[in-house]
Amino acid sequence: MMLEILFEDEWLLVVDKPAGLVVHPAYKNASGTLLDIVRERDPSVVFSIVGRLDKLTSGVVVLAKSATAHSALQRGWRTAEKDYLAVVRGRVDAAGVIDLPLGPDPVDRRRRVVRPDGASSVTTFERIDYDASLDRSLLRCRLVTGRRHQIRVHLAARGWPVVGDAVYGEAHRDFDRHALHAWRVALVHPATGERVRMESPVPPNLGVRVTNGVPGLTAILHL
Repeated sequence: MMLEILFEDEWLLVVDKPAGLVVHPAYKNASGTLLDIVRERDPSVVFSIVGRLDKLTSGVVVLAKSATAHSALQRGWRTAEKDYLAVVRGRVDAAGVIDLPLGPDPVDRRRRVVRPDGASSVTTFERIDYDASLDRSLLRCRLVTGRRHQIRVHLAARGWPVVGDAVYGEAHRDFDRHALHAWRVALVHPATGERVRMESPVPPNLGVRVTNGVPGLTAILHL
């Protein structure tokens, strides 16, 4: 599989991950992952991932090309701007903050749930569009913290599950992914100290049509 490169230099590789591709090898996906693909592309580099995406989430993935770059990126990852687009069920408030602690589900540890003893987890959101005929909203979400499944769990907890999310909402018969896209990342470059911004084009299978080349601002839900 060929990956679209969004940014690359001697320190960083930033790629556009399609929905359906696993980021990191695990016991159920021992090969064919995003990390395998970039290692095959350049076997001389020891790549490491900074901020993972779920299998069915598309968008920006940042990889460091050295231990030094990884350490610097990890130190600055909390202050990096990480913006997502999400299509959810229901009419969402214009904007707000979701501050709910998250931890493992005691019944199924692969899932995350809101629990009082969980880790502090904060997501901000802004409604971009609403389709009354479908009762769906298009949101721009920003991760303040970066817990596993954070946006999906936070939105579902507020009564706005991500469309197509079979784990925290319900599957969609005509939709083979959940409608969450890692749209933009802005971070401090580990070598230059300059702010670098990467943007992933909105994929056609997200359930969003882009007008005038501006995702989010003129998006119209059509699924």
